[in-house]
Amino acid sequence: MSLVANTAPHLPYLRRFARALTGGQKSGDAYVVSVLEALVESPETFDPDNDPRVELFKAFCRYWNSIPVNLTRTEFAPDELHGTSRRLEALTPLARQAFLLMAVEDFSPAEIAYVLGRSESEIAELIDQAGREIAQQVATDVLIIEDEPLIAMDIETLVKSLGHSVIGIARTHREAIDVVNSRRPGLILADIQLADGSSGLEAVNEMLESLSVPVVFITAYPERLLTGERPEPAFLITKPFQPETVKAVISQALFFERRAGR
Repeated sequence: MSLVANTAPHLPYLRRFARALTGGQKSGDAYVVSVLEALVESPETFDPDNDPRVELFKAFCRYWNSIPVNLTRTEFAPDELHGTSRRLEALTPLARQAFLLMAVEDFSPAEIAYVLGRSESEIAELIDQAGREIAQQVATDVLIIEDEPLIAMDIETLVKSLGHSVIGIARTHREAIDVVNSRRPGLILADIQLADGSSGLEAVNEMLESLSVPVVFITAYPERLLTGERPEPAFLITKPFQPETVKAVISQALFFERRAGR
């Protein structure tokens, strides 16, 4: 299969990535064109036996990182500085790339390591760094809805390590509503099944009638929420979870400022 045929299906996503990196459509698309021209001139740099999507993004990042100015913080034009661009601008360059590859383009850690030419441990550090840098910009008050004390303590520790404050830990639907009535959170982390048999999902949906706040659900039964048959949460963590996963998803939720689907 030709280079054009291999890369064509993935170009819209590369444009999305490039625009996010540069802060605008015109500049992002110009980089994509330059990368494609470089690939045409040197096709041997594209491994036809590997995933073409991965190879295309690797070529882009190789080109991007070969330009010294791209390894410094980017100054976006004022008219391009919407919320996510402001947060991207404040991320250090490699951390920005790693975070976007994970959060926007859904690459695995191994794929990101290959694309950026780093080890998986270095990628984990870059994504953790991105999480901390985002938290510094959008440090917020967090409500934890979790009925298992040890898990709640673990989540609280992770949240605080990112620079956020925990305004309450609720074990039931009623406790969660009481916390929100006294203090508005900027982020909600919610288990699905609570101690009294009530639903964390129902508690969150009740809150979202009067709040606009990002929500991350944590559950041992993700298949119950991922059927594709109705509006479902945008951010979901499966128990048992890895601390790095929780940190990354919290950062994604605050980065995009999206609400869980009702």
